[in-house]
Amino acid sequence: MAAAAAGGLIGRLVSTLESYRGRDRVIRTLCYGCQLTGGALARRDPAKAPVGRGLLALAAQLSHCRTVLRLFDDLAMLTYSCQYGLGAKENDFTVRWLSILNNLADQLYYPCEHIAWAADAEIIYANPQKWWTLSTAFWGASLLLGIARSLRILAQLERKLQTQSSSSGRTSPKELKAQAKAEVLAILSNMADLANAIHWLPPGVLWAGKLPQWLVGLMGTVSSLIGLYQTYINNNTGAV
Repeated sequence: MAAAAAGGLIGRLVSTLESYRGRDRVIRTLCYGCQLTGGALARRDPAKAPVGRGLLALAAQLSHCRTVLRLFDDLAMLTYSCQYGLGAKENDFTVRWLSILNNLADQLYYPCEHIAWAADAEIIYANPQKWWTLSTAFWGASLLLGIARSLRILAQLERKLQTQSSSSGRTSPKELKAQAKAEVLAILSNMADLANAIHWLPPGVLWAGKLPQWLVGLMGTVSSLIGLYQTYINNNTGAV
């Protein structure tokens, strides 16, 4: 029975790794997990500091790996943005414009990050720090817009749950609760990422540059585990 469970777990992991998004989420989880563990070891136990530094170095390499892979994300993002367009299918005006602005922030994030990466690699001549800051700012804006969008959708779902009778409505209360749960998870994930996004902004912006390595790793790990859970739900039910 244990062997069957282990086989099923391995099968789900393989299925996750076969997709680009699933692979990215696994790498992201490993990256932040190494940063969490390495930062904690380097901070609390001097005898284990070399191990901690090694894990932090591994986290940096995994992060760089994700940056390189994102060089190929622009077209997919552009396709999604064009398909969404002005959100004609959205019934709510606020959700529509929050989504449009969110897509715009995501679309602008990628070229800024690409320029920063190319400048760091000395492929082009530019100030990398300026472009890293700009890409982080667009990421933070996207996270804030995502949080606002999820809060708006949650409010709508709450109203539907309060007014819907068990015998009416095209969406069952169970489905509405599942949608609400997905939005709550999205808010938690975005808030954890937002804490890190602010940390990576220039000094003087709220807590920029003040978070210890282990806390950055913890925030990223929380967000990443939520992402993996969402991938699992997608693979098993077809809904986040």
